[in-house]
Amino acid sequence: MEQLTECQIEIKKLRESTGMNRKEFCECFNIPYRTVTEWERGTRNAPDYVLRLLAYYIRMENIAKEKGDVKN
Repeated sequence: MEQLTECQIEIKKLRESTGMNRKEFCECFNIPYRTVTEWERGTRNAPDYVLRLLAYYIRMENIAKEKGDVKN
């Protein structure tokens, strides 16, 4: 069985935390579908700064939603 990389786990966890499928996630963050697919499959690793920025943005969106500052 293949060992999952930290990048694979993190990017999928981030995407799933948004409730978005891969296509929606890519469109929301303007990342090519193929790139996210490769990150999730482990054929490429996302740069650390990208993972940190995505995590930060998603966390801030969740905080704003909890406060009622964002309407969806």
